[in-house]
Amino acid sequence: MPHFEVAAKLPRSELKFIKSLRLKKYRLQSNAFAIEGAKNIKLLLESDYKVQMVVGTADFLASYSTLLAQRTVETFQVGQHLLASLGVFQRNNTALAIAHTKANKPITVTDKEYGLVLDDIRDPGNLGTITRIADWYGITTIICSPSTVELYNPKVLHASMGSFTRVKVYYVDLPSYLSKAQVPIVGTFTSGAPIHHTALPAGGLVVIGNETRGISEELMPYIQQQISIPRYGYAESLNAAIATAVVCDNLRRKYPI
Repeated sequence: MPHFEVAAKLPRSELKFIKSLRLKKYRLQSNAFAIEGAKNIKLLLESDYKVQMVVGTADFLASYSTLLAQRTVETFQVGQHLLASLGVFQRNNTALAIAHTKANKPITVTDKEYGLVLDDIRDPGNLGTITRIADWYGITTIICSPSTVELYNPKVLHASMGSFTRVKVYYVDLPSYLSKAQVPIVGTFTSGAPIHHTALPAGGLVVIGNETRGISEELMPYIQQQISIPRYGYAESLNAAIATAVVCDNLRRKYPI
């Protein structure tokens, strides 16, 4: 029978620490982040992230006792009311976990795989959803500009639905990174060649621009091919995450894994 220790009471100092992780400043200072929800925490426990603490209801702790027993992690049992007060999402009625952030390590993409390049994506929901989309289409690498929203923002993690545990994310100065890339670089533009009828590379980097302004002018010299999603109706634009999904789907239609 799997066994793990459940502390009698969550200390006040830990309560304060958990709540502090709502702010980027304290996430950076402590190299830690909080994540909420049973599915997200299950995937976190199954990943290579170092988990520091799990705070959950009696039902959650019983349901995931096997996973928890495989980890060296502080575990606290709390009621739903206290749990809802700790995180960002008041509807969280199962668990919250604290884990260590990963180092921002350089990532290289080969010409036999795709990597997404996100230029100044500001909306947390978009980054989280794009991470989930990348995971769905078997894309394991995302390169982000420094101005792109932080991966460990609670809303990013929530929108990713656990996909952040399987997709590597690297923040870097994009002009410098793209200037050294040895693979095809494709960018999404409203005036590009229609993706449905355009020859695309079997691997390389796909640049997605800011939700409002598109791809930065400073990245233009490095983009070798401009593509677009044909518009058949009258909407002014597509959400960045939706556009990413359409592009990824077309890439995989042409080059399935």
